Amino acid sequence: MKHFIYKASFLVLLTYFTSCNNSEKKASDASVATTQMSDNLIRLTQEQFKNSKMKLGSLEEKSFPVIVETNGMIDVPPENKVVINATMGGYIKNTPYLIGDYVKKGQALVTVENPKFVTLQQNYIEVKEKLVYLKSENERQKILFDENITSQKNYLKAGSEYKTALASYNGLRKQLSMLNISISNVENGIITSTAPIHAPINGSITKVNVTRGMFVSPATPILEIIDNDHIHIELSVFEKDIMNIKKEQQIQFKIPEASNEIFEAEVYLVGTSIEENRTIKVHGHLKDEANHNFLTGMFVDASIITNNSLEQALPSEAIVTINDIFYVLVLDSKNESGSNFKQIKVQTGSTYNGYTVIKNAEKFDTADTFLTIGTFDLIGE
Repeated sequence: MKHFIYKASFLVLLTYFTSCNNSEKKASDASVATTQMSDNLIRLTQEQFKNSKMKLGSLEEKSFPVIVETNGMIDVPPENKVVINATMGGYIKNTPYLIGDYVKKGQALVTVENPKFVTLQQNYIEVKEKLVYLKSENERQKILFDENITSQKNYLKAGSEYKTALASYNGLRKQLSMLNISISNVENGIITSTAPIHAPINGSITKVNVTRGMFVSPATPILEIIDNDHIHIELSVFEKDIMNIKKEQQIQFKIPEASNEIFEAEVYLVGTSIEENRTIKVHGHLKDEANHNFLTGMFVDASIITNNSLEQALPSEAIVTINDIFYVLVLDSKNESGSNFKQIKVQTGSTYNGYTVIKNAEKFDTADTFLTIGTFDLIGE
């Protein structure tokens, strides 16, 4: 019984002394941690620096573009966009194409039917046949008049009738040509009640406004064709910025709804009139339009580079944002065991080619060294 009591007492004492030692160790560690944070420095060992592949750097003088932010859309020249109308009204007999179909110049798009087409062809044939007689009669009256056999009245009448018929003949011939009705077929007695409408340019159909059996007048837009072989960007620049825009300035733009890729263009024309919303149109030509599938009407965000300025900058990776405040790590001291960094607020400007402008660069010395890679990991911790 006594042996059991002695053994229990020993275990109690052993547990007490172990607990005291652990408490002293934790208190010591906490004291060290407090000492490390008290001087507001971030300590980094050489091994940590090497394993994390961190790098040091200094402020650099970099060229930053002065830009005008604007927006606009992808467009084509006016001659590359066509609205198809009927020369004369009629009923749509067939319309075989859909939006997106590619058509070539001269290709039949739709067929319009109208009984008036038949009347035009009949009138043409009648005038053509009558013209032969009137021409002969005019020549005969001229001969008789020259020989004083007929009166001047008869001679002038024959000439007038011939010229009137000739004008009707030429007018009817032109109308048939505009309707794309074959004149040779008409002269051979082949009369049709339909007239095809042909594509005036190569391009893709972007609008179809009619259906089979629908009546169209000359004012009715039937189809729209756009040739995307040459596209450009049409930008709207505010009045306050337009004086800085010049021909051949560089444009960088992207299609925000499609991708984040940056494309290049240059200013080709600057408008000379102000729109109702106090903007001026700026026309830009793409540098590489062949390798992109841009579509007319796509919205673009663009930056026009109007000038360049030299600024003190750091790599963008060296700057960390916390609650809308920007920080960098500046080397405070360095020895064999490691490096000490000081966390400092900075004011930033524009970003270009991986570098960001430091607006308050004057607060730093030229000899100051910054942590340029690995800053986020340290400040984030």
